[in-house]
Amino acid sequence: MKFGIVVLPGSNCDHDALHVTRNILGAEAEVLWHKDTDLKGVDCVILPGGFAYGDYLRAGALAKFAPIMEPIRRHAASGGLVFGICNGFQVLTEVGLLPGALMRNAHLRFASRDIDLRTEQTDTPFTSELSAGQILRMPIAHGEGNYFADDAMLDDLERNRQIVFRYCDREGRVISEANPNGSARNIAGICNRERNVLGMMPHPERCSETLLGNADGLGVFKSIAASLARV
Repeated sequence: MKFGIVVLPGSNCDHDALHVTRNILGAEAEVLWHKDTDLKGVDCVILPGGFAYGDYLRAGALAKFAPIMEPIRRHAASGGLVFGICNGFQVLTEVGLLPGALMRNAHLRFASRDIDLRTEQTDTPFTSELSAGQILRMPIAHGEGNYFADDAMLDDLERNRQIVFRYCDREGRVISEANPNGSARNIAGICNRERNVLGMMPHPERCSETLLGNADGLGVFKSIAASLARV
């Protein structure tokens, strides 16, 4: 299996994703520059967190014009895995690979702390090694993590089981007090209808080894690896 870590001007979590995939998972991993037009045979593309192109206009808005995006679109259309984390999630909504939009946090402050999220779906390549209802502790670090979609689209996401993660409290209750940014229906992560594209605001790459005090995020990467191994 081979991972491709996209580096956009302003990315700052690319080395974290590279470390987890290469050194923790032991997989082959390739750095993909924003001007590349070849994905170099990767099986899973990771769009990491950061501030792509300075988040000018709005988070992820300029990244959709990067040359690397067209091969990523083709990769996703052919069933290849694409995983966007934080700013990567924002980019995926801007390029149209995921529905909805990420807006300014409802409280208008940057949020940087550990949160809890509940695993809603396990029939995706990104969650196959997790348990339904499993509570994960992960860090967030964002100013525009407030997921928005109209009611019709939100109902579609519910109906198609595309809401993969929700913010919750330590007991797994999905309540407003556990929502760190005002996201509609406590959404922390969604997938596309085909289930091969995932975007999430929390950072699993920052909590994938016990050295950091928490390895809850490793389950996401192990799920990807296990799914690719089954292909």
